[in-house]
Amino acid sequence: MASVDIESRGGGPVKNGSRSSNNYSSSSSFVIDDTDTQWTSWLMPMFAVANIAVFVVMMYVNDCPKHRPTGGCVAKFLGRFSFEPLRLNPLFGPSSSTLDKLGALDWEKIVHRHQGWRLVSCIWLHAGVIHIAVNMLCLILIGVRLEQQFGFVRIGIIFLLSGFGGSVLSALFIQNFITVGASGALFGLLGAMLSELFTNWSLYTNKAAALVTLAFVIAVNLAIGVLPHVNNFAHIGGFLTGFLLGFILLPRPQLAWLDHRNLPADVPVKSKYKAYQYLLWLASLLLLLAGFTIALVMLFRGKNGNDHCHWCHYLSCVPTNSWSCDGN
Repeated sequence: MASVDIESRGGGPVKNGSRSSNNYSSSSSFVIDDTDTQWTSWLMPMFAVANIAVFVVMMYVNDCPKHRPTGGCVAKFLGRFSFEPLRLNPLFGPSSSTLDKLGALDWEKIVHRHQGWRLVSCIWLHAGVIHIAVNMLCLILIGVRLEQQFGFVRIGIIFLLSGFGGSVLSALFIQNFITVGASGALFGLLGAMLSELFTNWSLYTNKAAALVTLAFVIAVNLAIGVLPHVNNFAHIGGFLTGFLLGFILLPRPQLAWLDHRNLPADVPVKSKYKAYQYLLWLASLLLLLAGFTIALVMLFRGKNGNDHCHWCHYLSCVPTNSWSCDGN
């Protein structure tokens, strides 16, 4: 899509299960030595349904036959739900103008027209059928398992704040294109999985395999982000946000503390969490608050992140003989 950067890739392993998708790598099973009650997952499926509903509404608003009466729309039998010509949107979706109208991430409108709500609305928009299919599949495969492990409140917070963090970093570094997609939020779930592994290290029975597999999945999906028209800044911003939130929201109590309910009342009770978990919690909270504060101040002052980091643009696109990174 010539004028739209999308966030169409992300994903990672799921504890106690395995999965695979066409853009997100699969993982093996990792066993944790605890007996936490499994939660019923409903928020992540609801988020998926909401994204699909928004996409249907977006295609209704787009109405390709109306603004292209001479033809060129794809799947004309769908009527006003038909797709834009593939030369304009190869992902089978709406036009850039429709995405922009409905809330795509647009630096100029966020900064100069005070439309900060776009930092949130863009998470719920997708550039096409392929884009939303990949993201929603991975949301179900990753998010449902995490919600079952930690509950809807913590995972919902991680998903939403990671998506917001991805949007903020994107707006700082990508100011010539509009962007849409939930991949920043998905990468936040990946980041939270990694920090959860670190903060609950003693509970994993196969630590090396868990770490190597998860690190490999993250590295591969971040590497995919250097392709043109894939917004890797959303991936990175979402991942960093989720990584810090994992230390804050996902530490598990010590097993000895969990067992104190079966001990006599006069037996000393150990601390609920280990000392390093408290330290990681505090450091992550301070870093998260500082990061959001600095990034938002820079953004609404109209700063361009590339002026302060001259090599950072390579994190989102690396030019080669086969493609350029200027939107062409």
